[in-house]
Amino acid sequence: MNPITIPMTELKPALAGLGKIITRRSTLPVLGCIRIERTKTHRIELTGTDLDTTAIVQLEAEAQGEPTVFLVPYEDLNNVAKSCGKEDSLLLTPVEKQVAIRFPVGGQMIEHRCESIPVDEYPPVVEIRGEPIPLDSNLRDAIHDAMGCASTDPTRLILNGAYLDVSKPEGHYVVATDGQHLFSSNSFKLPLKDSLVIPTNRFLGWKEFNTDGDWTLRAGKPERNEATRFEIATKHWRLITRSLEGQYPRWRAVLPDSGNATATVEIATDAVDTVLQMIARMPNHDPRHHAIGLEIAGNKLSLLSKSPGSDQWTRIELAGVKARGSDVTVQINRQFFAKALRFGLTRIEIIDEMSPLRFSAGGRQMIVMPVRPTAVTTPVPTSASTTPTPPPRAEQPEKKTMTENNTTASAPTEKPALETALAQIEVIRGEFRSAVAGLTRLSELLKAAQREQKASEKEVQGVRQTLRSLQGVRI
Repeated sequence: MNPITIPMTELKPALAGLGKIITRRSTLPVLGCIRIERTKTHRIELTGTDLDTTAIVQLEAEAQGEPTVFLVPYEDLNNVAKSCGKEDSLLLTPVEKQVAIRFPVGGQMIEHRCESIPVDEYPPVVEIRGEPIPLDSNLRDAIHDAMGCASTDPTRLILNGAYLDVSKPEGHYVVATDGQHLFSSNSFKLPLKDSLVIPTNRFLGWKEFNTDGDWTLRAGKPERNEATRFEIATKHWRLITRSLEGQYPRWRAVLPDSGNATATVEIATDAVDTVLQMIARMPNHDPRHHAIGLEIAGNKLSLLSKSPGSDQWTRIELAGVKARGSDVTVQINRQFFAKALRFGLTRIEIIDEMSPLRFSAGGRQMIVMPVRPTAVTTPVPTSASTTPTPPPRAEQPEKKTMTENNTTASAPTEKPALETALAQIEVIRGEFRSAVAGLTRLSELLKAAQREQKASEKEVQGVRQTLRSLQGVRI
């Protein structure tokens, strides 16, 4: 059989991408392998999976020879590739239950052999039959920004990704939240029948994937008791995964009404970098919430902070900022503040010190919950001043969150019992779907373990037959 020749210029980027999917410490050895296929069209495809997510790359290099497919351990192939130069190529040939990897060393070819698991034990690759939907650069950027605001809490799985909300035909949204801040972007129109949640995955943020041409999305038909599977493809890559299952919170309920804003701030584009530097360099007295104060007074915006253990506040007035409206002081998480500015959200709407803030630009916005210190006092200017310091305000709750149980960000109001019961039904329904998804995955793992057990039994049977043959040998 003709060996499969793979140039290093294509193999190394492929291994870097597949390494973000492959589970290297899995209890199933087959998940630590790469599926290598020479197709009928003389193309080379490399596949990696962790059962939930599958990445497939088609190389540019053509491969002459009959169609073939085999498995190679990722670690073996990656270690060999690390020792090769950019101009080198690898030759891979399946030999019985092994794979021979030949590579150049000192002007001659060296062979490395590694064990190969039977191909039929590899999880089947699901093909998505839906029509491809182009995702332009604005939508792709919105998905990346949303994933930067998504939760990482495994107990709130439905929030661990970017939500493509197509529930309202007049406008579709990309949404993400972790309960403390929420990002949304609209002005999209996608021909999707159902909303879906794209799980946060480091492969989607990989530079090579994002520079490999435009994205297209294919969404399959949802099967019974299973989440919708979908595929995001570029010129050479395909990422196949499934939507996070469950009922996404009614995120619109936490959006503050723009008409209620008492103060607004506009930060000039050329002043953003300066503001970001100030945020990073100002002392941080709150290692838990990383609070920083925003004070609007006399149509000017100042940043407020203090050192740990100090009662003296530092005020820095910002240039290149337009503020108008009522005087107000509010504290927020500086990390969320900096993130909003990096996203280009330079307009700030403030209602009061207890209500969520809105950062916006065009159809993109971020809602940020303020930090509630236990005793908030009016900051004292660093310069000499005769203005007396007012007494501290009454103690407030430490922090209010955008909860997942469909509550608003304003002061809680008592709901009718029927509405509360219906909301509880939605919560239970979402938990039930998550449980079904977990059982489905458990079933897949048990099937894979069963295949592994059968393979082990075959090996044991082979050893027994060898021992029987050796017992019949006479010396």
